Amino acid sequence: MQIFKEDAVDWLTTLADASVDLLVTDPPYESLEKHRKVGTTTRLKVSKSSSNQWFDIFPNDRFESLLKEVFRVLKNNAHFYLFCDQETMFYIKPIAEKIGFKFWKPIVWDKISIGMGYHYRSRHEFILFFEKGKRKLNNLGVPDVLEFKRVYRGYPTEKPVKLLEVLISQSSQIGDLVVDPFFGSGSTLVAAKNLDRQFLGCDISDSAHIHFLNRVIET
Repeated sequence: MQIFKEDAVDWLTTLADASVDLLVTDPPYESLEKHRKVGTTTRLKVSKSSSNQWFDIFPNDRFESLLKEVFRVLKNNAHFYLFCDQETMFYIKPIAEKIGFKFWKPIVWDKISIGMGYHYRSRHEFILFFEKGKRKLNNLGVPDVLEFKRVYRGYPTEKPVKLLEVLISQSSQIGDLVVDPFFGSGSTLVAAKNLDRQFLGCDISDSAHIHFLNRVIET
């Protein structure tokens, strides 16, 4: 197990050019702060009575530097998945395309049960599907709507391991290196391990490291 506690962009600069087979990540994007402020995502705080936060927001104006590093470290003919909401999707897509990624489509994660909100309460999240070069998916029969129940383990933005296993299975082979520079709850790393991939993860948040290490101990 190799995990690092560093700024995501700074950490990516330490990785060699074209050294990563697949990158899957879920940055704490800027629009999350709006939800935190209006109280529609109270789980972003450690407790309802506390102003402590699980993680700091990664600002939109840093996405270009992040995506440049992601493009650099990925091998040619590789895929890149990024979890985000609809607001962040429209911001990221043109930046990624300018850098050189091909944007295929947003994959929809259907959480099955609805969440909090005001207008047409959300039950989905987007996974942006990018490609560097040209690479076929391993299974062309997988739909672009993936149904997995949301996870409640204590970490506010945790993704189901089975959902991550679909993405990793689709875009890598056994023994490939999977990287997540915002590993959060660690679901990407757990999924990579389950599928016999190598993995590297980074997160600047103390809470993420504590949560992930406790998770590893439990299993």
